[in-house]
Amino acid sequence: MSKERRILVVDDERTIREVVRRYLELEGFTVIEAETGPQALSIVYDSKPDLIVLDVMLPGVDGFSITRRLRANREYAPLSLDGEIPIILLTARTNEVDRVAGLELGADDYITKPFSPRELVARVKAVLRRTTAAEAESERPLEIGGITLDPRSRSVSVQQRAVSLTAKEFDLLQFLLRHPRQVFDRQQLLNQVWGYEFYGYESTVTVHVRRLREKLEENPSKPSYIQTVWGVGYKFEPPSPE
Repeated sequence: MSKERRILVVDDERTIREVVRRYLELEGFTVIEAETGPQALSIVYDSKPDLIVLDVMLPGVDGFSITRRLRANREYAPLSLDGEIPIILLTARTNEVDRVAGLELGADDYITKPFSPRELVARVKAVLRRTTAAEAESERPLEIGGITLDPRSRSVSVQQRAVSLTAKEFDLLQFLLRHPRQVFDRQQLLNQVWGYEFYGYESTVTVHVRRLREKLEENPSKPSYIQTVWGVGYKFEPPSPE
């Protein structure tokens, strides 16, 4: 990884920040630290890191509130945070409801404490995995059923209407568009899109599919693009020509 990849680590526990910093720096990342929510928001605004490792259980302004603000608040719109800076939530909470809540807010990943620093590094690498500039230049936009996806600009439109996606929403949609009508179960999508074994957190896929439907479909409750194959998984179904 390039030294230019900057990771913001937000945790009120100094020991955790130091351990995470050490392992990330060994992999060539530049690490910025913050111990409070307001400090993290200030750093994001000033430095715009490439990825945020964010503790949920922060005193005062918690990680969920920070995620919500970064994804939705107009104050940060000039930074293009929505869909550009991935967020990995870090927490001692193991309840699936909390995991889903974080993902619903727009987080790209979720790892529970105690955790292996090597696993966290693997998660960071997987979330940051993007098409290189050289590869992106050779990729042509995908146009299927009124959806246009441009890998170079990482932009998406539906019937010429621009749609804002998070990093993993974009990656998931791109994968499905490249394999139209092919059915994938949740574990396959985790491995293909997230790039590693996700320890059974298949609800991650469910949440991301739901969010994609809300952004792409005219009627998310009756999706026409991303369809559920009951008992198996999901597929992208191009609309039939009229």
